[in-house]
Amino acid sequence: MFTSSEAKRYDRQLRLPGFGPPGQRALKEASVLIVGAGGLGTPAALYLAAAGVGRIGLVDFDVVDVSNLHRQVLYAESDIGKPKVDVLAARLREVNPHIVVEAHPTALTAENAIGLIGAYDLVADGTDRFESRYLVNDACLLTETPNVFASVNQFDGQVSVFGLPGGACYRCVFPEPPPDGLVPSCAEGGVLGVLPGLLGTLQATEAIKVLTRIGTNLGDQLLLVDTLSMAFRAIRVERDPECAICGDHPTIHSLSPLTTPCNAAMSIPEITVQDLHALAASGDRPLVVDVRQPEEYAIGNIDGVLIPLGELPDRIGELEAHRDDAQIVMQCRSGGRSGKATEFLMSQGFTNVVNLKGGILAWSAEIDPSVSTEMPA
Repeated sequence: MFTSSEAKRYDRQLRLPGFGPPGQRALKEASVLIVGAGGLGTPAALYLAAAGVGRIGLVDFDVVDVSNLHRQVLYAESDIGKPKVDVLAARLREVNPHIVVEAHPTALTAENAIGLIGAYDLVADGTDRFESRYLVNDACLLTETPNVFASVNQFDGQVSVFGLPGGACYRCVFPEPPPDGLVPSCAEGGVLGVLPGLLGTLQATEAIKVLTRIGTNLGDQLLLVDTLSMAFRAIRVERDPECAICGDHPTIHSLSPLTTPCNAAMSIPEITVQDLHALAASGDRPLVVDVRQPEEYAIGNIDGVLIPLGELPDRIGELEAHRDDAQIVMQCRSGGRSGKATEFLMSQGFTNVVNLKGGILAWSAEIDPSVSTEMPA
């Protein structure tokens, strides 16, 4: 099964008790699809390639950006602007010339997910959007493909294995996504650079265990990682008999774009920075709620009340006294997060809430250039 070159390359794995040639052979005959060539997907792909997984597929539509470089350490300055899957595929072929690497420079969609995922033995989900995670989960269930899942947020991470026979799936643990925008993305809330590397390596470890059937995988557990306290805690997860896709009476039998009440379209009322400035000049300035992170607020603000977007549901009581105000203005960096906050408050019965169009970027550009909007170098 192994050439002399392969035998030398995998020598330390071939010596492992309980793994040996059978385990290495299982990896050589296996195929893994990496969905997302970012912070999670790159370390997972590198370790799976080095370990000898015979065929690796990469799905991603994005290009390398300078903001990726602090955590997606495979990429370099010279790669900025290049498609991630092309750069990663070339690197994997250098790491291990004995494997096949297939690049799919596209977004995973309801139209192509079954064909892509069904062509591989296992999926490593490195996506960072809830819609994508449900899509990966559902496609894996419909094609009977194990799904090694991981996610990261600021200093914390999660990893599990979904879709094993009789085991839980992503929908069993998270039946519905949180209200749109209430969990900040990496772009909004930040992420510790080493965290995706740690979680992506754990994904690769779980993938190897599933493919070679060694050890005990996380098929019945969700591993929670807190890097600030360096605490690892596993909680038990079980298949939900009421699950919409893997339960006793499933209602999902095919793929479609995720649509839930939390991300249904809603008309968001807005106010411009010029109009807000005019109100303030007249002495009739409304309450401004800044939904950015404390670190962003400290760099520059327009004297709004700081309530980070992720804390808004728990701190909504602080706004109850303002239900009868003429207006409550929600503000963030550019208007995206504050738009979601506006939508959330409208869903809670607030009729006087508006979004500051363009956010603090527009305020700095059009009203007061002294208000800083950039994190220090």
